[in-house]
Amino acid sequence: MSSHLSADHPAAQPPGNGSVEALISQARRLRGDVDAVRRDSQEDAADPRGRWQRALYDLALHQLTDLDAHLAQLRDGPAPAPRPGSLLSRVGSAEWNLLTDEAEWSGELFHILGRDPASVPLSLDELPSLVLAEDRPKLTAMVTDCLVDGRPIDGEFRVVHPDGAVRTVHMMGEPVLDADGSTASMWAVLRDVSELRRSQRAVSETRDSLRRPPPPPWHELLRFPDEGRPGLALAAAHLPSASTAGRSRYGGWYDACSLGADGETLLTVGDFEDPGAEAHGPAVVIGALRALALAGTRPARLGERLGAWGGATALPPVRAGVYCGYRPLTRTLTWAHARGPAPLLFRGGTGRELPGQDGPSGQAEAPLEAGDLLLLHTGALEPDAVEHLLSLAPRLTGADSAQDAVRIVMCELGESPGRRDACVLVARVTS
Repeated sequence: MSSHLSADHPAAQPPGNGSVEALISQARRLRGDVDAVRRDSQEDAADPRGRWQRALYDLALHQLTDLDAHLAQLRDGPAPAPRPGSLLSRVGSAEWNLLTDEAEWSGELFHILGRDPASVPLSLDELPSLVLAEDRPKLTAMVTDCLVDGRPIDGEFRVVHPDGAVRTVHMMGEPVLDADGSTASMWAVLRDVSELRRSQRAVSETRDSLRRPPPPPWHELLRFPDEGRPGLALAAAHLPSASTAGRSRYGGWYDACSLGADGETLLTVGDFEDPGAEAHGPAVVIGALRALALAGTRPARLGERLGAWGGATALPPVRAGVYCGYRPLTRTLTWAHARGPAPLLFRGGTGRELPGQDGPSGQAEAPLEAGDLLLLHTGALEPDAVEHLLSLAPRLTGADSAQDAVRIVMCELGESPGRRDACVLVARVTS
């Protein structure tokens, strides 16, 4: 592709290697000094101010590492085949020729956008297909303003990789004019800033925790291992009420269990009649549910069979439960509930309750899509819990992981007055 340069975007002369080496040495010395101060500091991880200071050190080190990598790239030039996980692979460039409709991407950009380096670069019209649905209008507006009004691009959007991972990308660009002053092409530099934004959020969250009382702690925040549960990223948490916080008593349970070679997963959430059940209560109920499901009991009958077992064994009485089976080959969710709340489905920045089953002992089915976020909860929350949870839809669908989505829910609901013990389980559908 031929190159077009505008009068205010002339070709820059590369700096001498000596001056760049000096900058690299200075950046590395500063990074070493910051790391040494961080290691020598005595922040208390349980203290909000200590967590805030630690987050600031981590953010500074992250940015200095990026600076070192960018200076090295300036010295060495772009790598044709970036190493997986290399910091150098997190900055890419592109030029879109409006006269020939051709696109030229650097090798790094394919990695950032989750594309096969052997594939054809996407045109400007095709680029939004990689972007999260709610961010597409933002990208379209930035590109239109650049091409029509000549405004520089400087903004962020989220892209979805083939494996379902969501990454935050920062894009800077300008129109490139031909000899007649018309826009001939558009160039841009794109950078994956997902980790940077997470570091900044950590600083912000710990800073905010210094300004208000922390929410009640939860006993567990669990990220389930991915092995044996294809097609789902899972996380869950138990938030105790003020009366049981810090004690070994639980008002409910959550669980995810692989059911066989076809990859079906059992997801369950529920609570007990006694809000202060002994610590072994969840383990006993989870064991019983897994045994029933592995023996072939479908979600529609799990609540009934669990109740029958409870009358003849030491199982703690169950007040309500939600029982789901997910089949990754068809992306189908089968679910039923026994006095428990319906699962919530979040997609494209919005959320809704899934429709109920047919009859008191029936079960419902719902087709899911890659990127969908499913939320199960015990219902032991304030009366308007469902509306509160649904209002979090833009934040939940934009979360970087299932674990981050659980943190959002628990931080929001942790300050709810009159809340009993609550359990939340989040499942994000992956490719």
